[in-house]
Amino acid sequence: MSAAPQTRASELRQLLNRAAHAYYVLDAPVMEDPVYDRLLRELQELEAAHPELAAPDSPTQRVGGAPAEGFTSVAHRIGLLSLDNAFTLEELEAWYGRLLKVLDRTPEPGAPLPQLAMVGELKIDGNALALSYEHGVLVRAATRGDGERGEEITANVRTIQSVPLRLQLQDPPAWVEVRGEALIPDGTFAAINTEREARGEPLFANPRNACAGTLRQLDPKVVAARRLDFFAYTLHLPDDWGAGAGDPARPTTQWESLQWLQAAGFRVNPNAELLPSLAAVEGFFAQWEEGRKTLPYATDGVVVKLNDLRLQADAGFTQKAPRWAIALKYAAEEAPSKLLRLACQVGRTGVITPVAEFEPVPLAGTTVSRATLHNADRLAELDLHAGDTIVVRKAGEIIPEVVRVLPELRPASATRLQLPHTCPECGSELVREEGEAATRCVNSSCPAILRGALRHWVSKGALDVDGLGSKLIEQLVDRGLVGSIADLYRLDAALLASLERMGARSAENLVAALASSKQQPWHRQLYGLGIHHVGEVNAKALAQAFPSVAELATAAADTPELITAVFGIGEQIAQSLQQWFATPANQRLLEQLETLGFSLAASAAERAASAGAGGGGASDRAAPLQGQAFVLTGTLPSLSRRQAQELIEAAGGKVTGSVSKKTSYVVAGAEAGSKLTKAEGLGVAVLDEAGLRDLLEQGTSM
Repeated sequence: MSAAPQTRASELRQLLNRAAHAYYVLDAPVMEDPVYDRLLRELQELEAAHPELAAPDSPTQRVGGAPAEGFTSVAHRIGLLSLDNAFTLEELEAWYGRLLKVLDRTPEPGAPLPQLAMVGELKIDGNALALSYEHGVLVRAATRGDGERGEEITANVRTIQSVPLRLQLQDPPAWVEVRGEALIPDGTFAAINTEREARGEPLFANPRNACAGTLRQLDPKVVAARRLDFFAYTLHLPDDWGAGAGDPARPTTQWESLQWLQAAGFRVNPNAELLPSLAAVEGFFAQWEEGRKTLPYATDGVVVKLNDLRLQADAGFTQKAPRWAIALKYAAEEAPSKLLRLACQVGRTGVITPVAEFEPVPLAGTTVSRATLHNADRLAELDLHAGDTIVVRKAGEIIPEVVRVLPELRPASATRLQLPHTCPECGSELVREEGEAATRCVNSSCPAILRGALRHWVSKGALDVDGLGSKLIEQLVDRGLVGSIADLYRLDAALLASLERMGARSAENLVAALASSKQQPWHRQLYGLGIHHVGEVNAKALAQAFPSVAELATAAADTPELITAVFGIGEQIAQSLQQWFATPANQRLLEQLETLGFSLAASAAERAASAGAGGGGASDRAAPLQGQAFVLTGTLPSLSRRQAQELIEAAGGKVTGSVSKKTSYVVAGAEAGSKLTKAEGLGVAVLDEAGLRDLLEQGTSM
């Protein structure tokens, strides 16, 4: 092949990418549409004639050819966590107080609050995406999913013109991870619904739903036709990367990260602000409460982030969200409706939840007709009567809730509504223990409790049994074919095939899926047992620390302090585990599951992976700080607090948040606060960063 087609294709790609960036990101067109179309057609013809010229960053790749057959699940290189929410300025201030505490900057009583610089960004009401670039080229785009894994939708994201296919950098890093929000602007959303109405298709409820549905289209051409947009807001770079000549410097703050993203070719929301104090954050929030109504896209709040990336690393994360950021939401939309009836649901743990059923009302983009009333206390607090007019809103714009009652519109003969005294499912007497808000059915044979336990066991996060939905579970329970989780594994294909909507092939597939589920990892089995307060994240932590059900049961009964020593596990979970393992019915269930072939323990591969991750099994030689407790305070010269904690934990030590007589060492840096003072008062040994490194080196040379 001569050099001419290759050179011309490269020229065309550069021209078209530059023009697309100017049009879609900068809102400053540099090329007329007919000229762009002619150049794009020339590039398409060149690549068709010379397929070897096709490149992943070519504008021709923004719309793929044939539709995909489905989406695959992929692991995020860096977790895509959700944000904690605040709904009032008081909650914002409480978050700020917690942030100061974790950074060891809580002021003395009466002293003013330290002011930390923040970045305020609008909370776009769209769909989070994770974009992966290698050597400057987009190689993968994925949805948020569960934060650890998402769906790979690269072909669809290539159609979003404001997502660069190649970064505008002279010397890009080996990899870059970008997080941002895909959205459909209001004007585009209205046009899409107009077109759908003309074709007799159902309308989308709101732009966010339309965006989510669009991203999961199997045909990228459909995605391209809906003209999605994208705002980038988070950046992750390799630790060892330094900027080359002409490229933006490595960011040290969130504000610089936004500028870096913009320089690299991304569209960044222009309404972000650098805010020097908490008061400025509150002003930013107030400003956009009205200002957002003039924007061409939906927003439901603002996101507040600590500006200094070093301090972000020191603040770290909870198990589900960063401590250094929060979403401050605006008041939800409210609507009045007439109460039709009070229903009661029985959960898998026996908790009775009252539910208000009311005349359907449109609310925050969807139509709602039911809302939880939580418990008997909330029912009494609302003073709910039959036929009341109620005010409903969506908490966090997701979950419908009853805000208040309008007693002035109450019918004259209305009677007060209360929870029933007996279970609506099995008729057993309901129980409410002193000090508890929940009212429960304690009959372990209650069909509702059994149905809930079965649904939880087969759910995606637990045993993930395909083909066993709620309708089939109801049949199995109502016909008395299943009385426990273990009974699922005694079903045969002939029996299942005799049930409604079940054929021979479906029955055989379900039996095979149940058999396959016995191989699920130990942490999924533990989560599937439905132990109160043990969610997916806690189950993983517990399964890593206690690689078998026997070890966990023994610790729950005899040494609960070993359970609370696991990161993120508290007294409440330890007590719940103790109660669960002490219950005879649960003991019988475990025996039955083991008889049916469940290991209820980590496999050899899981144990090896756990040991490699620091989950146990290390010798004293490999864990020189075993049994020693450290407290970190202040800012260290070269280590972030997270890095220091990882070094200590890798050597077998434990990092805690408060100083006591049991503390082995306090590692203190610049601006160390009250923890250093307390350590000196208790006579606890104090190290600087150099002292910590010496301690680690001494241990590894033993």
